[in-house]
Amino acid sequence: MSDLLIELFSEEIPARMQRRAADDLKRLVTDGLVEAGLTYSGAIAHCTPRRLTLALEGLTDESPTTTEERRGPRVDAPQKAVEGFLRSTGLTLEQLGQVEEKKGTFLLARITHPGRPAPQIVAEVLERTIREFPWPKSMRWGDGSLRWVRPLRSILCILVREDGAEIVPLTVDGIAACDTTEGHRFMSPGRIRVTSFDDYEAKLKRAKVILASEERAEAIRQDAANQGFAAGLEIVPDEGLLAEVAGLVEWPVVLMGRIAEEYLDLPPEVLQTSMREHQKFFSARDKSGRITHFVTVANRETADHGATILAGNGRVLSARLADAKFFWENDLRVAKAGMDHWLDALSNVTFHAKLGSQRDRIERIAALARDIAPAVGADPDLAERAARLAKADLASEMVYEFPELQGVMGRYYAEAAGEPAEVAAAASAHYAPLGPSDEVPTAPVSVAVAMADKLDTLVGFWAIDEKPTGSKDPYALRRAALGVIRVVLDNKIKASLMKLMEPAGVMLTGFLNKSGFKQSHEDLLSFIHDRLKVHLRDEGIRHDVIDACLTGDRTDDLTDLVARARALNDVVKTGDGENLIQGYRRAKNILTQAEEADGVEYSYGAERKLAETDEERALFDAIETARPRIDAALASEEYPAAMSALAGLRTPIDAFFEAVQVNAENAILRRNRLNMLSEIVRTCEKLGDLSQISA
Repeated sequence: MSDLLIELFSEEIPARMQRRAADDLKRLVTDGLVEAGLTYSGAIAHCTPRRLTLALEGLTDESPTTTEERRGPRVDAPQKAVEGFLRSTGLTLEQLGQVEEKKGTFLLARITHPGRPAPQIVAEVLERTIREFPWPKSMRWGDGSLRWVRPLRSILCILVREDGAEIVPLTVDGIAACDTTEGHRFMSPGRIRVTSFDDYEAKLKRAKVILASEERAEAIRQDAANQGFAAGLEIVPDEGLLAEVAGLVEWPVVLMGRIAEEYLDLPPEVLQTSMREHQKFFSARDKSGRITHFVTVANRETADHGATILAGNGRVLSARLADAKFFWENDLRVAKAGMDHWLDALSNVTFHAKLGSQRDRIERIAALARDIAPAVGADPDLAERAARLAKADLASEMVYEFPELQGVMGRYYAEAAGEPAEVAAAASAHYAPLGPSDEVPTAPVSVAVAMADKLDTLVGFWAIDEKPTGSKDPYALRRAALGVIRVVLDNKIKASLMKLMEPAGVMLTGFLNKSGFKQSHEDLLSFIHDRLKVHLRDEGIRHDVIDACLTGDRTDDLTDLVARARALNDVVKTGDGENLIQGYRRAKNILTQAEEADGVEYSYGAERKLAETDEERALFDAIETARPRIDAALASEEYPAAMSALAGLRTPIDAFFEAVQVNAENAILRRNRLNMLSEIVRTCEKLGDLSQISA
């Protein structure tokens, strides 16, 4: 057994590509080794800005010897066919065997493939991996033909055994494998010889390189938190930035500086976004929540403890924030004069070639928000005004510079313009939720605008037949559908989605000069149902339970649909529920077969006076008792109570099938019992199509 250590050392790899590249290196090498017959016990991959590293433990020393049996032509085949078979196998006629089959006797070649040593296999696999590496972007340099994300400088590749380390014989584009690497570019230049992974990791750390990206990230987190604590500040959490910065440095040195006083009155979101996007700085806030400091991460220690680095970064940051302050002040002047000015500018901004400008879309959303407002308890006038201004900030200078601040800046500008608080809040809230962890708007006006925004998007793209296909969803329509679902469910909105879509369809009918949206709306509702199934999976609600509830006339009321699904899901998880489903399925099957054979429908109701057995009478009485309870519970939308009443039929249904022969010889009894099965089926289906539920 051996351990394998590989390092591909290059110029700086973009941070966003490092983790994926390390995973690709691990996958390609391990898959190639296993395919060639080697096995291993463990593998780990690391990345830094200048290196991709892979370490394998317990690698077998050689691949096993294998024997391949290859059947050839018949023994009496023409000579040329036999000679061709011999050439393909590399054997002589005397070395061939024979095998008897139904169609005759055939020549049989047994070809032995001797095992190959690990160094030979590793060299082949690693060279192929390097030459075929799936970088999103790559380059050539010098006179070579090799492509890599940045110029590849060295290849470390050693097999470590008890008696020492062996360099794997490998050369790729003039770069020969070796047993040396380099430390930090500035603090520890020069080559370092290594003999194992542990030796490699330890020597790199002494050479000012932290190999594991997770360790670098944690060092940044802890050092920043400690410096913030010492200054009475809190570091604003930003996991995405932390991961990116950890990919920019090999030896992180955390430095904290103060933001110039003239920029402290900028909105905190502007400060944080400008520092994150332009400088890769973290934000630090005081106890009042005001951002007053920045945190930068250098890649080296300096004699002046980072003072020069901080001073330079401070000057660059001030220049960036001066731009942001200019945008902010200009936008405030426009907003105070009236945000409607921005709407005129949006007439020249295309939303979609077939769906018009952003101004066209805003007008549709405003009208739709007014229609939706009563269903969500919002004031129609406020909802329309909020929808009209919610996207006005798209024409502002700040949002042009930082698109991710759309909505956030709209709220500030609406407040500055003296708009009602509900209107200002809707500007930022109506985009939510953008992800599974985002909060959902709850203020009625914000809910109305959020629903109008998402429904206009969905109805519009369905109208022009731009639907998601496979993994492609360029307009984020799945996210919009999930947003509708979450807004409806979290706010317990009782409304028909089809009716909410109708005004959007009417407006698009005139805009597109196109009619016939009903089928489009039904298809869109089906799409929303599919997203609902995915959303409810985390709750443990089965797909087949949702399918069972997708019957009847109220499937576009998502709140009602989910309430029924949750209640039914709770029932089918119980023993009574499982047996009830089996009894329903049995009744349904017998009834269907009888109706097909007899050419009639048994739906006239059973008569108690024709019941012969106690089990028949007990089931008749149980259904008569349960039906009004179920109907009353359904009418009041108390679905758990309805399910409980239905589950109570389990015992009499079981007893009925145990004691009664449905297809009796007496035609009158048979008809009455089939009508009884019809009663069972119809009663059960008040709660959904239970035939959709899998056994």
